[in-house]
Formats: sequence, structure tokens, C-alpha cells
Amino acid sequence: MEHVVESLIYGGLGIILMFVGYLVFDLVVPYNFTDEIKEKNPAAGLVMAGIFIAVAIIIRSAIID
Repeated sequence: MEHVVESLIYGGLGIILMFVGYLVFDLVVPYNFTDEIKEKNPAAGLVMAGIFIAVAIIIRSAIID
């Protein structure tokens, strides 16, 4: 049961940190990715997917180490 609680905490923390990473990226880059994704721009979708993957790798490394 202890491992389940830890997994839920780390999962929630990971989701929150990924959202914060997205917000920081959105503030830093002067390009509106949300509107471009709504307009079905595949390049903007690939950039956002890459950002989420990169942030996930960083968070995973920070949690495991």
C-alpha cells in the first residue's frame, strides 16, 4: 500500500511539473502554440510533444536519482 501512495504522489507531482514546464515555455517563446495546435498545425504539435517528453525525462531523472 505504501508503494501505491508514493506512486500516486510522484505521478501527481510529475503532471504538475509538466504543466508548469509548459507554462514557462509558453511564456518564454513568443509563439502561440495553443492556437496553432487548434488550427491543426502538425509542426506545433511535434514541438509541444518534444517539450513534454523532455520535461518528463528531466522529472524522471530528478525523482529516481
